[in-house]
Amino acid sequence: MAGIKKENKSRKSFTAENRFKNLAKNPLRKNFQTKKKSEHLMGSNPNFLIKFLRKMILFFLKLIWRFFWRISLVIFLCMSTAVSYYYLNLKEFGGLLDERYRGSVTLENNTGEVFAWRGDNFSENLTANNISPHLKNAVLATEDRKFYAHVGISPRGIASAIYINLKEGRNPLSGHGGSTITQQTAKLICLGKPFKQSEWKTESAYEANCRTSTIWRKLKEALFSLSLEFKFSKDEILTIYLNRVFLGAGARGFEAAAQRYFAKSAKIVNPSEAAMLAGLLKAPTRYAPTNNLKRSQERANLIIGLMERQKFLSALEAKFARENPAILSKHAQSREGGYFADWVMASLPKYLTYETTEDVVIKTTFDPAMQKAAEAAVRKVFKYQVSQHSKAQAAVIIMSPNGAIRAMVGGREESGTGLFNRATQALRQTGSSFKPIVYAAALERGFSPNDLVNDEQITIDSPGSSPWTPKNYSNTFNGEVTLTRAFSESLNIPAIKISEAIGRKNVSELGKKFGLFSDPNNGPAIALGTSESTLLDLVGAYATILNQGTKVVPFGWEKLKLKKNKNEILMANSERPTIKVVTPETAQNLIFMMSEVTKNGTGKRAKFSDWELAGKTGTSQSARDAWFIGFSKHYVAGVWIGYDDNTPLQGVTGGGLPADIWRTAMDEIHSGLTPTPLLANRQNWNSDKNISNMVDEPSTLGTILGKFFNKLFESN
Repeated sequence: MAGIKKENKSRKSFTAENRFKNLAKNPLRKNFQTKKKSEHLMGSNPNFLIKFLRKMILFFLKLIWRFFWRISLVIFLCMSTAVSYYYLNLKEFGGLLDERYRGSVTLENNTGEVFAWRGDNFSENLTANNISPHLKNAVLATEDRKFYAHVGISPRGIASAIYINLKEGRNPLSGHGGSTITQQTAKLICLGKPFKQSEWKTESAYEANCRTSTIWRKLKEALFSLSLEFKFSKDEILTIYLNRVFLGAGARGFEAAAQRYFAKSAKIVNPSEAAMLAGLLKAPTRYAPTNNLKRSQERANLIIGLMERQKFLSALEAKFARENPAILSKHAQSREGGYFADWVMASLPKYLTYETTEDVVIKTTFDPAMQKAAEAAVRKVFKYQVSQHSKAQAAVIIMSPNGAIRAMVGGREESGTGLFNRATQALRQTGSSFKPIVYAAALERGFSPNDLVNDEQITIDSPGSSPWTPKNYSNTFNGEVTLTRAFSESLNIPAIKISEAIGRKNVSELGKKFGLFSDPNNGPAIALGTSESTLLDLVGAYATILNQGTKVVPFGWEKLKLKKNKNEILMANSERPTIKVVTPETAQNLIFMMSEVTKNGTGKRAKFSDWELAGKTGTSQSARDAWFIGFSKHYVAGVWIGYDDNTPLQGVTGGGLPADIWRTAMDEIHSGLTPTPLLANRQNWNSDKNISNMVDEPSTLGTILGKFFNKLFESN
């Protein structure tokens, strides 16, 4: 037993035994540990929670990172591939300055000054280094003040634009774009995708597609912008932008716009002009100074304020620019010649005009001073002699005797493109303005201005129609009158008798030779101008009379050149027809008879100063058209008034308002010229002498029977 006790005494106690032994000695510690253990088991230890959460966060971060770097790598590789693809397929710098499929047409007046453009006018001699510093600063201040600092895209700008669009209740990608100049350039060159005629109906449709705003499109635009930044310098990108952007009025690029609006180069524009040009970038059509100069100037003032805040202009310079706003050049201000320009474009082959792939320059016959006179005459007469709310229209043509059109008014709208041209497109009944052709046909067959015709009631029977009893405008009869008097007073019955005596077919054929119509009305009323023609054709026919019977074909252009080689004439319009329509003697007789119209007849209101004039009035059936066409030795002019919907005119005849417009315009363009006689020996044209033949009555049944019995009795 003793041995056993000794052995137990000498044995070392276990750790567990000691722990419990200590607990037994300290009850408080036992309670504390028990409590701690229970709390641990309950999970209420704050330190434990923090560690747990930390571990969980680290776990997920590691998890995300495992995927993120891989996804990032994939995205980076995709972006790099896209940027590289765009980079490799980008054209060289020079090839991006002008990628138009269609060229432009520049029209010069008779003195060589530009007055109209068609298509997108373009000039590529502009760079970021030779442009006016004011214009460069205005563009940067307006579109991208940090252009030289960013890498082509501005996330902050895009985010700001999206916020503004949403705030204003628009689609996030509609309205404000937040695009840098590089991004705008990417859009201008359609992400490097060239126009293909096989894929698009028009260039307009192609460009509209390039301007679409979708998330996918914006993404591609951003990637393409990066490729531009890698490929080109900042100045080169800015140069492409300056030459490609559309600025209204057919002007593409700042050089073309500066020439269009100010008749000067973009290299020398002043701050106010630069601000106006830069202001067009937001909305080229709305802010075009040719549409609304005041609105364009107000927009320019905003740009001047931006330039001042960004230290591009001093306060004194900004003040001076505001006090001296940009104004249009005289030709841009006048906005003249729209109808004429469209007519010239239509008169040439399409491959040289609307479908040209080259920039074309056309030297025309257009005279701005005469155009101004014609437009002013229309305005004056309609202002003082026509109801303010009248929808009546007017057309005017002024032409040189050789056929060169000098002025053209196609309607009361004085500006615009693609407008309906009533001078060249409107087919209207000619009324009595056709009577010179009737009398010319008679003179060609031996009649004289002093021959007699009986102005009395007549009834004509035509197969397939009821008998026709025409009347004079005055509803009176004058008995025996000379052809000259019948013509000058525009008597209807004598004209019909003459037409019937010589044959309607002969009248119709002569009208075709004069170029008046291709499908005439061959009934008895042909003598009264029931067939249709245009004002242009009538003026050409009257010019043929002035030209001693030799055919005159109206024309509006003289030379055509390519813009890139102005010294080489591609086409010239110098050949004139030498077709004899009537003899010089017939033309002289007709000129005399037409001069009596303005001297003693229905066209007396057209007379001005001491000029010897010749012309003819015309009023169609039911007064739907009123005409006056006439000439001096120097110019031929024609005027038409009527409604587009053929509503009859109230109290208007050819000898009234049309003659007033004609006189007002012609008096102005003859100012400073010495009066020149139309006839060399007017004393030989006395209508009171040399009365000879009586025009035969038309071959109606009654007249035929009457002549038969007269001859029968004479023989007896």
